[in-house]
Amino acid sequence: MTEDTEEFFELRLYVAGQTQKSMAAIANLKKYCEEHLNGKYKIEVIDLLKHPELAESDQIVAIPTLVKKVPLPVRKIIGDLSNKEKVLVGLDIRIMHA
Repeated sequence: MTEDTEEFFELRLYVAGQTQKSMAAIANLKKYCEEHLNGKYKIEVIDLLKHPELAESDQIVAIPTLVKKVPLPVRKIIGDLSNKEKVLVGLDIRIMHA
């Protein structure tokens, strides 16, 4: 059962090119969002090889890094996002059981 009061997630994923780790992070993030956020999300992928100046605004020190901008608090997760439980906890996504 979903409620209209569910929060909308704004996610920013920083990667560096089309590396295996970057592609895995993108695929994992999209899969988790589709499974748990019911379309209430926006993913922005930023390639730091093309836009290195954007790393400073979110204080990116490693890649890939996922930044949850909204809802607050801002949270960061570093890595290819292969650990589903760590990602969901890090994003503060509650898993709804049927």
